[in-house]
Amino acid sequence: MSNSVTVIGLGPMGRAMAGAYLDHGYRVTLWNRTASRADELVRRGAVLAPSPAEAVAANEVVLLSLTDYDALYAVLGGVDPALLAGRVLVNLSSDTPVRAREAATWARERGAVQLTGGVLVPPSGIGAAGSSAFYSGPRDVFEAHRPTLEVLTGTDYRGEDPGLAALFYQLNMVMFWTALSGYWQALALADAHGFKAADLLPYAVNALDLKQFLEFYAPRVDAGDHSGDVDRLAMGLASVEHVLHTVTDAGVDGALPAAVVDLFRRGVEAGHGQDSSSSLVEVLKPPRN
Repeated sequence: MSNSVTVIGLGPMGRAMAGAYLDHGYRVTLWNRTASRADELVRRGAVLAPSPAEAVAANEVVLLSLTDYDALYAVLGGVDPALLAGRVLVNLSSDTPVRAREAATWARERGAVQLTGGVLVPPSGIGAAGSSAFYSGPRDVFEAHRPTLEVLTGTDYRGEDPGLAALFYQLNMVMFWTALSGYWQALALADAHGFKAADLLPYAVNALDLKQFLEFYAPRVDAGDHSGDVDRLAMGLASVEHVLHTVTDAGVDGALPAAVVDLFRRGVEAGHGQDSSSSLVEVLKPPRN
């Protein structure tokens, strides 16, 4: 295994990754549309390639830290396929499982291999103990380059299907962004009543610690058990309506809690009023043919 790598895309995450490789003695080649973002890394010893083609040609392993897969095609679409042949494209850009599979096919048609990745930490977590990222794609390629990937984070290999890392990443994003949006909503409501984020902080930490609930509901959901022995959706609907009224009474935007009320109401209308709120999983599933 060569201790050299190319990093394409120097937003905060890409810069953190390139910095981690430099810290570990790797030879690092960079490319970014805005070249000045590489200045500090170049001072530390990285090499700035003048074009994507030269960046790709420099190393077998090419890490892509881009906004999405459209950016991948915009950057690499003009590169001679002969330069892509034999390269391992570690695609850490965020996008959907479908697009990850399409990009893997695109890479394969050019003689390259894609490892799809999904990083579960912010830039500050790169290189830190306990950090993790999902990967999927050919197992032999993943295993061959695991030491290089583990410079950045721990690795959680999900399988050969290139879409699986993107799927598990998006599963995490569903939970993360929804929960964090609830926190922003609470801060806006607190502010309307004269309280600061610092006032709410210890209560927010406690409210967002859902471990006991997740561990309780997971086996029941897998068993299809939505018994209303602990909670009932009809009572949950009343609760989320109280949240909505509290928000709107304060003049705060109520779009987010209104969406939650709508979901709970649809569950009740579907006949789940006396079932657990976990029955909303069934409401959210696609219709059966």
